[in-house]
Amino acid sequence: MTREEFRKLVENGPVILDGATGTNLQQAGMPVGVCPEQWIIDHAQVMIDLQRAYVEAGTQILLAPTFTANRIKLEEYGLQDDLEKMNRRLVAISKEAAEGKAYVAGDITMTGQQLFPMGELQFEELVEVYKEQIRILADAGVDLLIVETMMSLQESRAAVLAAKETCNLPILVSMTYNEDGRTLYGTDPATAIVVLQSLGADAVGMNCSTGPKEMLEPIRQTMEYANVPVLAKPNAGLPELENEVTVYKTTPEEFAEVGAKLVEEGVSLIGGCCGTTPAHIKALAERVRGMKAHIPEYKGRRLLTSERKTVELELDGSFQVIGERINPTGKKKLQAELREGNLNLVREMARSQEENGAAILDINMGMNGIDEKQMMLNTIYEVTYTVDCPLCIDSSHIDIIEAALRVYPGRALINSISLEKEKFEKLLPIAKKYGAMFILLPLSDEGLPKDMEEKRSIVRTILDAALDLGMHREDIVVDGLVATVGANPNAALECFDTIHYCKEELGLATVCGLSNISFGLPNRPYANAAFLTMAIARGLTMAIANPSQELLMNAAFASDLLLNKKEADIRYIERMNRLAEQKEAAGENTAPNSAPVSVNHPVYDCVLKGNKGNILTEVKVALSAGEQPEEIINGHLIPAINEVGVLFDKQKYFLPQLIASANTMQMAIEYLEPMIQKEEDSKPMATIVIATVEGDIHDIGKNLVALMLRNYGYRVLDLGKDVAADIIVNTAMKENAQIIALSALMTTTMMRMRDVVELRNERGCTSRVIIGGAAITPSFSDEIGADGYSADAAEAVKLVERLLAE
Repeated sequence: MTREEFRKLVENGPVILDGATGTNLQQAGMPVGVCPEQWIIDHAQVMIDLQRAYVEAGTQILLAPTFTANRIKLEEYGLQDDLEKMNRRLVAISKEAAEGKAYVAGDITMTGQQLFPMGELQFEELVEVYKEQIRILADAGVDLLIVETMMSLQESRAAVLAAKETCNLPILVSMTYNEDGRTLYGTDPATAIVVLQSLGADAVGMNCSTGPKEMLEPIRQTMEYANVPVLAKPNAGLPELENEVTVYKTTPEEFAEVGAKLVEEGVSLIGGCCGTTPAHIKALAERVRGMKAHIPEYKGRRLLTSERKTVELELDGSFQVIGERINPTGKKKLQAELREGNLNLVREMARSQEENGAAILDINMGMNGIDEKQMMLNTIYEVTYTVDCPLCIDSSHIDIIEAALRVYPGRALINSISLEKEKFEKLLPIAKKYGAMFILLPLSDEGLPKDMEEKRSIVRTILDAALDLGMHREDIVVDGLVATVGANPNAALECFDTIHYCKEELGLATVCGLSNISFGLPNRPYANAAFLTMAIARGLTMAIANPSQELLMNAAFASDLLLNKKEADIRYIERMNRLAEQKEAAGENTAPNSAPVSVNHPVYDCVLKGNKGNILTEVKVALSAGEQPEEIINGHLIPAINEVGVLFDKQKYFLPQLIASANTMQMAIEYLEPMIQKEEDSKPMATIVIATVEGDIHDIGKNLVALMLRNYGYRVLDLGKDVAADIIVNTAMKENAQIIALSALMTTTMMRMRDVVELRNERGCTSRVIIGGAAITPSFSDEIGADGYSADAAEAVKLVERLLAE
């Protein structure tokens, strides 16, 4: 199937996808703990019968059961050497079931390993894992590819890049969102659709985790930004326990009715996930038959993203600042740290710029004495997990820009592309491939333009070339090319002319570097601020500047207010209130151009901000000042991690920040523990046995809970993943564990939690059992007789404290 054929199929839709595989196969006898792909091969007729029933129900696209048939997953069963044979056979089974009446999609998902820097798996390694499976699937004759049940936007990017670099098949991407409307890693639906459609996905949507009603709102959020078709595969509601069996109570009729509402909201490919059956798909197909397919039109929005945040640039919207500080030029301290491989100052600069109002952060590592490419990559990893701002990739080297775009888990801004032959010819296709926006710099091989006409000509030439590549004018931000007013009295006027021309005649956004205008003048901040306010009035979209310059930032907010931009009054008042609070907290009238002062203990700050580079230094400083190890732990470390939990609950922090803070605290704890003198009669902390239940090989959440509990001083015995009930209970009894903590991601394995509870009761084990996982609910915890449920790691700590206190 070509991309054009896929588009035509959707235009004649809504396209009906299939329903659940795992829950239906489990009912057909597939036991927990086996490799599902191998079981399907050994029981091929069961799969053929199920998929034929889906086709008869109206399914137009079947998902081949290759879901976890990648090298990393198969290695857990010792089947990695059978990867090609298994994928080919699984595709053949679906083709036999389809009998030419439905398309067959190669199905791909997460590997279960975390990407660097949160885990050990490198991005390029993951791309190769996906490429290996995709080559086999394409050669086996699948019609298209679907990447589904994805919790990580970065892993989804890896799969899309692998597909684009391997074959020309259409590729669909489906994320899975928690009840809070974000993925495990903090990505919201708007950010996901922006990144993935920009990268070249042919359809984007969501599956699993929720029922159809709960999927309506995230679908609305997706549709607001969608330029490509949107898919939905909801569960048949949430799983419930009935007569000791996990059931989904949404009937086919109820499922179909809400499915029609999803189509009304704009979904053009629809099917079912966990708990759905051929009866659900039949009712759905009949209900949406004749409904008009919704094909999103290009919305013309200027959107940049990180993994967790989307920033929109509007020609008449609020003025935005690109923070300029992460650039070693003229910064001796930063240069010295970079030569040592130290990124502490980079992290501090990232945080302070975001706190001071920067919407985007420019990243430039151009200096001698370092490997600039590797330092750029290291910095992207650090900054991405430190702040939520989208990034601007700034380098004079094409290979460094591409390497950065490849690993950046969002939609970046390139700084910059000029008409210089090499950059012009090579960087435009790179921007297109990675779905990036770019700053258009009006320079050519001859250097600066001689006059305004040449400047305009360069802008038009680059614009036309970008449009010919399939990019849009909304992907481009023109640099006003600010000269020095001391050398050219018309410098400001020429920049204003460029801003007006680009905005009013070409419909292009603009940017400029502010500091050039005042070079060589005394009291430069005043000239910069005056220039900025005039440029904003002429239509300047954003500027590259230092957001800690209070005069400059306040002038920008005031300019938006006076120009009556949308909600500018609220933004201005909020900023003034925040500045007043910072000054009050600092206990002084903070001078202009200074950054906010932290009033917290440095050890506390390190944990709160996940500053692994400085934590041991600050702990040593505290010790040398006379603080005892216990005082540091109880007075700084624990309060800080508690505050991190509060921020996580409020969705101001997400999984990356939570892990960074927990790891930072762990470093401090490991350093301090040997210094703590244990009293002979002191009561030891509780022992906790933690495991992912039998048949489930997902352990990201479990690992984080274990880390957090260790940081609070508990003795944690981590048994790993896919652990049998008898091993869990035996270990708890042998080690006198007060708590057994169980994790399960899949609905097909959650019942193994009940096995542990029943075995605990049968053997007289006194351990309290707590449970958690994506599909787990408080009611399920009550139904199986567990002692508590937690939704995340921070809540698990509170639950353990409460149970032990009881």
